[in-house]
Order: sequence, then structure tokens, then C-alpha cells
Amino acid sequence: MAKKQTPRTEGNASEGPGRIRQAAWLALVTVAVVCIGFAGLYLVSQIENFIIRDPRFTIPASKDYGDESPNIRIEGVKNASPERLRDVFAKDIGRSLYLFPVAERRRNLLAVDWVKDATVLRLWPNSVLVKVQERTPVAFIPASSTGGLHRSALIDEEGEILYPHRKAEFRLPVLIGVTPNQPLEVRRSRVRRVMRLMNEVGPLMEKISEIDVSNPDSLRVTMQVQDRAVVLILGKERFLSRLNNFLNHYEEIRQRLPEATVLDLRLDDRITATE
Repeated sequence: MAKKQTPRTEGNASEGPGRIRQAAWLALVTVAVVCIGFAGLYLVSQIENFIIRDPRFTIPASKDYGDESPNIRIEGVKNASPERLRDVFAKDIGRSLYLFPVAERRRNLLAVDWVKDATVLRLWPNSVLVKVQERTPVAFIPASSTGGLHRSALIDEEGEILYPHRKAEFRLPVLIGVTPNQPLEVRRSRVRRVMRLMNEVGPLMEKISEIDVSNPDSLRVTMQVQDRAVVLILGKERFLSRLNNFLNHYEEIRQRLPEATVLDLRLDDRITATE
């Protein structure tokens, strides 16, 4: 009986040369990609050097003042120091706009007093636009002495101390119990109590010239009523209702307590004189 022969499978004769061609193409593509990459980097480098060195992209200096530039425009400034704001950009004058550090300059601006927020924009080819949002003062604080000189100061709702750099008129009450040497958190907490009072009493703030927050749990206000100024102890809540109660009964109070200068309004059923 003849044996059944198992057929043999032979490899494709073209398999070896095919693999070689595939490897060669892969190597060629790799080299091409690398070359294109280096060419791209070189092109970017050349463009970057062009933008840095070409005078068309340089922030120019003012013809009259070398430390200023007509191409750096700052908007929204009323109370901040113009000199301090210009100093922020002194290093950028005469340099390419491409090298202008937007984020860093914004941080520098936020370190200037009166500046609450700022937006800094590059305007190609060689200009900068700065939009400043200033802090809003809510009260005066007692003048501080610096080198023998007394400086009037203001404070905003976040407890930041603000010194006027130019003449400006602010119709604001004086805040007692807040000083520049207190920690920021203490100042902020006390000013927030005052802001609650201001927001609650609304138009009556026009009659209030001074707010004492030395004791945050018992606010005092100095109020002008007709032809006299009286100090009113309001406590820490129900400011509007207590003031309205006082004003509604003012004539009676004046007749009963003609010499009183400090009145306690914290009790609902009575108003008492403490001085």
C-alpha cells in the first residue's frame, strides 16, 4: 500500500526582498520626517529672531520722555499713581513686543495700590493696551503719621488701605477702629460689618459722618439730626429699624434728654442715654 505523502509548504520566494524594501521605505520616511522637523525648527527660529530684532515690532520710547512710550496705553485710571503704573513697563520700552511678558506685567500691576484688577493685551505690531479696574474706597480712616507727616487714607471693602495720589473729593464717612497696622484679615472683617450697615440703612448714610467699629459686636455711628450730632449705639443687627425708631421718636427724645450726646438703641422698648 502506497504511503500518503504530506505536502510541504515552501516560503514565498519574494518575502525576503519585500521585507527589505519595507524597511528601506520606513528608514527613508523617518529620515524625511527628521529633516522636515529640523527645517521647521530652523524656520521658527529665523522667524522668531526676525520678530525680536526687526524695529517694526519694537515698543518705541517717547520723543520727549525716554522712560515712557506712546504705544503703551493705560485706561481706567483715576486715583492710582500714573508714575507707578508707568514704572511697571519701563523695562519693555525699546524691546520687541514678542518679548513682552503679559502675565508678569499683570502681576506687577496688581501690586500697585488702587489696582484691583487689570487686563493686559498685546496689539501687534508694537503696542500694549492696559485696562485697569481700580479699588473703590468706602470710608476714610484716621490719618497715619509717616516721617512726621500726616497722610489721609481711605479703605476699600476688602480692607486694603488706599492713599490718595491726587486731589479728589470723596463723600465718605470716617471709620474708627481700623488702622493700617492691623492685619489685613482684621481690617477686612471689620469693614465687612460696616458694609452690612451701609447696605442696610441706604439713604440714611448721608446723615452719618462717622462709624466706630472698635467693638465689632456693637457698632456706633455719629449721626447729624437737625442741628446736633449724636452718637448712636446700634449693636450688630437691625440697623435700619433701630435708626428709624430713633428718628420717629426724635422730638420726644430731645425733649426728654436734651443734653444727651450718646444714645443706646439696642433695646426694642426703650432708648437710653449713656452720656
